[in-house]
Amino acid sequence: MGKGSKEDRQFQIRSLAGEIMGLAHDGILVNMRFFDVALSRLKAECREGTGAHLYDGAKLYYDPVLLLRQYKSAPGYAARLYLHTLLHCIFYHGFETDKMSRQYWDMATDIAVEAAILGMGLHLTRMPGDDALESRLEVLKKQAGGLTAEKIYRHFRIEEPSAKAAEEWHKLCHYDEHIYWDRREELKLSQEEWRKVSERIKADLKSFSKDRNNAESIEQNLKEATRERYDYTDFLRKFMVLGESVQVNDDEFDYIYYTYGLDTYGNMPLVEPLEYKDSHKIKDFVIALDTSASCRGKTVQAFLQKTYNIMQESENFFSKINVHIIQCDSEVRQDVKITGRKEFDDFMEHGKLTGFGSTDFRPVFTYIEKLKEEQEFDNLKGLIYFTDGYGVYPERMPDYDVAFVFLHDDENAPKVPPWAIKLVLEEEELEEDGTD
Repeated sequence: MGKGSKEDRQFQIRSLAGEIMGLAHDGILVNMRFFDVALSRLKAECREGTGAHLYDGAKLYYDPVLLLRQYKSAPGYAARLYLHTLLHCIFYHGFETDKMSRQYWDMATDIAVEAAILGMGLHLTRMPGDDALESRLEVLKKQAGGLTAEKIYRHFRIEEPSAKAAEEWHKLCHYDEHIYWDRREELKLSQEEWRKVSERIKADLKSFSKDRNNAESIEQNLKEATRERYDYTDFLRKFMVLGESVQVNDDEFDYIYYTYGLDTYGNMPLVEPLEYKDSHKIKDFVIALDTSASCRGKTVQAFLQKTYNIMQESENFFSKINVHIIQCDSEVRQDVKITGRKEFDDFMEHGKLTGFGSTDFRPVFTYIEKLKEEQEFDNLKGLIYFTDGYGVYPERMPDYDVAFVFLHDDENAPKVPPWAIKLVLEEEELEEDGTD
């Protein structure tokens, strides 16, 4: 075969692959109209010799030889690949990797995307292994409590899949490589840009009522992806009481007059530095730990450790504090008063969790009122209650700030009272050291 015929063959391969990807794009658009903006953001581009399909947030780079080989045995492959990659972008899967175990996150995101695609019931994306995949997904949904990437990932962190199971998930769910997830500066479209696209899709789903029956999984993943994340460190600082500490107030001290006085009159400065500076520090504070059976001890300890790490920063910790750590399930089981760093260190090292019954939030609020009557607090700033949310909330609003902190956002849990703050953390955030 001459050189010209080889070039002709390569041209034919590229042309045919491009035509197939174009048909895949149009097929998705016709069947899922709410993906119009997302499809306009993610272009398909041929990249020869890679032996894999890649994407950088703006382009899906497909290997034409690999595409044609897979398409020949499964005509739904091209549309499946395109939609698979598109959903990774819409669900922000490449932007949440810094806190994750990449092995499980990559697998969880692929499974979540494939579950969403199967939920759409599109004939043009059908693959030979879908029956087997649907059976496995049924079991996984019960085990993980849902098929979003986040829930699947948490399940895999607790119940690690065997090497054989991981290989089977990879065979059924893997379509593109995630190499750009480690180089987010190279992602062509930022998370904020994709957030706008995702918010548009959420709005459009409400309009396309005909399509919504096949979009339940998409809605669940979008809800998880677009949920507002909070920085627990910043949040805790907002609970701090304005206090006074003995240190030079550089913000209000004028060094010009100070040095002028020393130069002109010897050791006589014209102005002395202020000895006191107001800084936000914790003084009177309550941490309530839900020790009911549904809250795992390891998780509660991780939350307390993170809170402690934030509090003990030099700028955020009084030389003497008044923090009560209350453990409660259906009743108050223990109250440990912390007045200094050593007591906190001792509690973290030797303290034990007690309780593990049912959950009732009201006893903690009643107990705090009793402490206030006994003048235990000079200025109670707030209460942070770490819980799974399945308990009885008090009806009356207290005269201090209250925040209920949850590890996961469970829509079936009772609603938090309107006077309280709801904060949802992630297990990955608790695994950090809690410092800046």
